[in-house]
Amino acid sequence: MKTIIINKEGLFNNEILEKWQAGIVLSGAETKAIKLGQTSLKNSFIQIDSNKEVWLVNAYIAPYKPAQGQQNNYNPYKKRKLLLNHKEIDALIGKKTQKGLTIIPISLYTNRRLVKVEIALVRGKTKIDKREIIKKREIQREIKRTLKQK
Repeated sequence: MKTIIINKEGLFNNEILEKWQAGIVLSGAETKAIKLGQTSLKNSFIQIDSNKEVWLVNAYIAPYKPAQGQQNNYNPYKKRKLLLNHKEIDALIGKKTQKGLTIIPISLYTNRRLVKVEIALVRGKTKIDKREIIKKREIQREIKRTLKQK
């Protein structure tokens, strides 16, 4: 399992409550672009439509340069279908109805030759929580610096 990209902004701004693993429907050129790391999950989210289909919305996957002839009118921000079983989809629908909860992609990774998405049910953090995390990071950096100097 090789992690390709992590949604750092989403992890910083939200508290993870529960995680799921989902497959993603991609074209061959999109798969190659993802494996090269030409993608971004910034500001992306998961949407569930009335047909109980799960979609990855607003994720950027760059056009794959060698396949430009086959990728006419390619939209890098198009909706991409996620593959989950019915029990997982029903659980997502039930939990998303609670106020203040959202579903976001956390990371893209490869499992053998397949590209997978790790999605999570999250609750937004407050400013105070974010400040505490920043303070903890700074304290850890200071401790590492002082240990290196000795």
